[in-house]
Amino acid sequence: MQSIQELWNQWDGAPAFSGVFSVRDENGIVFQTSAGYRNQSEQLPNTPDTAFGIASGTKLLTGVSVCKLIEAGKLHLDDKIWDILPYDLGQIDRSVTLRHLLTHTSGIGDYLDEDADDFDAVAAALAAKYPLYLWERLAYYLPMITPLPKKFAPGERFSYCNAGYILLGLAIEAAAQVSYQQYVSDAILAPLKLKHTGFYRMDQLPANTALGYTEDGKTNHFKLPIIGGADGGLYTCASDMDTLWRALMNGNILSTAMLDSFLMPHVRQDDERSYGLGVYRLDRGEHVAFYVVGVDVGVGFVSIYFPRRKHTATIVTNTEQNIFPLSKLLFQEELA
Repeated sequence: MQSIQELWNQWDGAPAFSGVFSVRDENGIVFQTSAGYRNQSEQLPNTPDTAFGIASGTKLLTGVSVCKLIEAGKLHLDDKIWDILPYDLGQIDRSVTLRHLLTHTSGIGDYLDEDADDFDAVAAALAAKYPLYLWERLAYYLPMITPLPKKFAPGERFSYCNAGYILLGLAIEAAAQVSYQQYVSDAILAPLKLKHTGFYRMDQLPANTALGYTEDGKTNHFKLPIIGGADGGLYTCASDMDTLWRALMNGNILSTAMLDSFLMPHVRQDDERSYGLGVYRLDRGEHVAFYVVGVDVGVGFVSIYFPRRKHTATIVTNTEQNIFPLSKLLFQEELA
């Protein structure tokens, strides 16, 4: 087995890295490094405890939250979203269930369709019509979603869908009678005492939080919603992700039966990759890994749990750098 230090040295992106790379086992840190600046103009360095935006990595918390409310009897996996929400959902198919939304098999139109050839232009036009500084409440997203035609019949196939997770966040709000962000904070973050994790406003970031930077060196303040929602935008650090993974996998958040359902492959993407109820799964031979990813303007995030060695690995950056080659090296080593 190679050391994680050797894997890090193999990655040609290491010299330019701005962020944190951390691998831990049950006894603590196996390898950890931080580099670059959380604030480039003031040259404030990234540290192991720096909080970074994780974009779609937030979907892990959304999936877990839905599962907690299912366990509490307030939601059911096959509930139809039309029956849960007190809104006119327009073009959304009336047969779409929470299961469809969790597994990206709903077929609903996506306000930010990552399959679109002109994605950047679509995103720019959307932000011009709906100013990003107003993206505070999940209900604000509905006019961007409900007029869209469906892409395919519910359950037909996998198609990554941010809009589906916005609807899940609204379902959480309907069941819990508090905002999505408040529910996640009260039900998951606070009990685990995650000190550097939260839905921080981009115009009110706490100390030791990384600013995200675009390729031209500007911050991403005018490129992302003012506060994170159910499809992305949480801030966290590497040690908090380790705590979260271990609490989840040790049965401290969900029951054994619910955790099994959360992790099982509900929909296949290819021979190795599948998706559960808010988490990716990679099966390679007899070994498995669970992971979440997030990519946005000035945000890069991968966090993985390897059950065989009970390792967690988190890579997070506040630049436009491609960190996936490093995660590929980790998969190759841990699943060999």
